[in-house]
Amino acid sequence: MRQILLIDNGSRRPEPTQRLRRLASALAEAVGQPVQPLSLLHSSAVPAARLDGAPAALFEPWLRDAVTGGQRSFLAVPLFFGRSRGLAEFIPEQLSMLQQELGEVDLRVADVLCPLPAGEPRLVDILTDNLNAVVAQCPPVAPEAGPIEVVLVDHGSPSAEVTAVRRWLAAGLRERLVGADAPGALAARLKTPLGAAVTVTEAVMERRPGAAYDFNGPLLEDLLAARAAAGTPATIAVAMLFLAPGRHAGPGGDIEQICAAFRAQWPGGRICISPLVGDHSGLVDILAARVGAALADCD
Repeated sequence: MRQILLIDNGSRRPEPTQRLRRLASALAEAVGQPVQPLSLLHSSAVPAARLDGAPAALFEPWLRDAVTGGQRSFLAVPLFFGRSRGLAEFIPEQLSMLQQELGEVDLRVADVLCPLPAGEPRLVDILTDNLNAVVAQCPPVAPEAGPIEVVLVDHGSPSAEVTAVRRWLAAGLRERLVGADAPGALAARLKTPLGAAVTVTEAVMERRPGAAYDFNGPLLEDLLAARAAAGTPATIAVAMLFLAPGRHAGPGGDIEQICAAFRAQWPGGRICISPLVGDHSGLVDILAARVGAALADCD
């Protein structure tokens, strides 16, 4: 049997590894096979005491042990929105070095969560559901909330290929939220005048300086500063394109802190933050579909 591996990039914080393990367990139940959670990097720095006594497993050491133990057939399922450097370079490099030492290893890699150009409409469903879940809780402002701006925010990447995934998803959100019937429905949930304009924009938490990286779009902090400086009433709904809590996302993360600061500076505006993509049960359905398609290709 081909061993299934659920792989994320890794983090020095415990929460992403805990989330990875929960997703691996749910995916195993969905596909009826064991799923091994692995990180490419970083997670081994988290003390085992913060991970229920079980240290995080890293891709290369775990794979080496498995091959040495006789397993040679694997399916890696990426917990990545797009084809990042970890998938395009790190995994092939590590696999090549391992094979030079231990012989042939059959490692297939399933599609990412949003493979382009086809994309993944179910991710748009998840983002829309998450926005719907939070906007009704957005605190009202007086006398009216003004325009509604949905800001799709991600970590940011120096790769234009990864950024293209966010752009595809933003276009999908635009189609869902700025259609003929969508503004009234969204405005109603936000307790906003039904004629309020709805727009979808994008922002990042990190980007490299210089015009060469302008494809990333603006930093979230800069975007909110511009809206606050304008001083007009508006509603910002931050759509979180993140899988797990960490430095930027989740309780106490940078995004929460930035939004809290601008709420204090911008009396005419209100800002609400959606749940994470990794919080939505539909993510497991997408991962299970990736497993099914990849295993079918292996036959």
